[in-house]
Amino acid sequence: MGWAIIAVMALLAVGALWKFGRMPRGTLELLGAAIFLGLAGYAWQGSPTLAGSPTPPKAAAKQPDTATAEERAKMFPEVGGDAMVLEAAQNLHDQGLDAYAIATLKAGLNKNPRSADLWVGLGNALVVYADGQMSPAAKLAFDRAQQIQPDHPGPPFFLGLAFAQAGQIDQAEAVWRGLLDRSPADAPWRADVEQRLAQLDMMRAQMGGASGR
Repeated sequence: MGWAIIAVMALLAVGALWKFGRMPRGTLELLGAAIFLGLAGYAWQGSPTLAGSPTPPKAAAKQPDTATAEERAKMFPEVGGDAMVLEAAQNLHDQGLDAYAIATLKAGLNKNPRSADLWVGLGNALVVYADGQMSPAAKLAFDRAQQIQPDHPGPPFFLGLAFAQAGQIDQAEAVWRGLLDRSPADAPWRADVEQRLAQLDMMRAQMGGASGR
């Protein structure tokens, strides 16, 4: 059946060109030879009897939620325009659409470039997009947030969290200890940072034990 369809289409093409194209006989002969070669090539390499198996488009894999969403609720406002942008970016991340999450955060920063919250969100999104690695762009986003709000605990906390997730234990420890040194004794985030520093010590001990074997 496939060959019949191909033959009919070839004849229709030649007939249409002969009738409407007003080609000379020599040109039609060359055209017929070209179509014949095409059919011969298809006969050699084509497989019209096989069922089609188109490659499905790559689906965006849903990503596990990161620790940033839970911690963000403790340190950043949960209402307002910036909070809505961060929530939208988080929802996109949950669907595996990290590039769209980054674009959403950048759009929010275009409207509010002085938002430390959005700069932190962008830094986190860039770390996720880089498979957990701290890229120069992510570091720049965290530094920008720190410059905008030097006393805000969020930028150094999430910078340290990004370092820890990337396996850069020494950098994470330095950032978090600096945050503790300048935090009030009754700061609500102190216990969380201290716990994470203890986890870093455990990770370092485990890595040392593994290398000693």
